[in-house]
Amino acid sequence: MAEPASVPRPRWDVLAAVGAGGALGSLARYGLSVAIPHSPGRFPLSTFATNVSGCLLIGVLMAVVTGATSPHRLLRPFLGVGILGGYTTFSTYTTETLDLVTAGHPFTGLAYAFATVAAALVAVYAGHEITRAVKK
Repeated sequence: MAEPASVPRPRWDVLAAVGAGGALGSLARYGLSVAIPHSPGRFPLSTFATNVSGCLLIGVLMAVVTGATSPHRLLRPFLGVGILGGYTTFSTYTTETLDLVTAGHPFTGLAYAFATVAAALVAVYAGHEITRAVKK
């Protein structure tokens, strides 16, 4: 008979790090949306800027963490999952894209959809590669 699988115990320090980071990241995202508002039917610049800058920072973080000899075990949960996970908002991006298309702005919606994905991928790559080059 097979042994029963052990149930992983909650790691409260990791949950606290993710929660604290998520709160900070969400506040930063909200602040940017207030600083750069957009009208209905217009390109959602604040969400675009949030997601692209967040992806750039994720690239930087991954270059730092993967290049570190012994990073603190809460670094990725706090900064990556917490702050940057709370800061970036691809769910809002999806909703805004759908809103633009259904409100009669299909070209703006499609431009936003494709520009966000393209810029986010370039930003992750750039953040990672620039950080690696600077660290050498």
